[in-house]
Amino acid sequence: MFVFHPLSDDVRHHLIAGGLDPDAVAALVRGAIAEDLAGGIDVTSTATVPADQRSVDEFGARSTGVVSGLAVAAAVIDTVCGAASSDVEFLVADGARVQAGTVVARVEAPTRLLLTAERTALNLLCHMSGVATLTRRWADALTGTSAVVRDTRKTLPGLRALQKYAVRCG
Repeated sequence: MFVFHPLSDDVRHHLIAGGLDPDAVAALVRGAIAEDLAGGIDVTSTATVPADQRSVDEFGARSTGVVSGLAVAAAVIDTVCGAASSDVEFLVADGARVQAGTVVARVEAPTRLLLTAERTALNLLCHMSGVATLTRRWADALTGTSAVVRDTRKTLPGLRALQKYAVRCG
């Protein structure tokens, strides 16, 4: 059985500052990790990585765009790794325009747990950054006109708050 950890005060603060409900984000993260692990554990990492090994991971931009979701990715790390045994450093802010290859965050944590958290953290961060990037393109295209970008309720179930936040970042 996998043990979920609570969000740190720092991550909760970042989520609240972005207009996100930390408890709702934590519930989404727990559901995503539970789905990913299918109720079990990461058997590959458990079988191949020493229990006491720690690692540093860098989250980098694959293409030019706008970053969104750093605190959500940090919520995944907190939930899986525990705030006491992990450290997440944001190297840019949500809403920043970045070039391909830019490192946006650095994480240090127990390797097994980091590998368990990484895919979900990156999936959410990439999805939100994609929404922010597309929104920024639309906003840039409207420069000099009286038109404005508005978000709607046409969002993915369970991701509405995150997607609307990503629009604000863009």
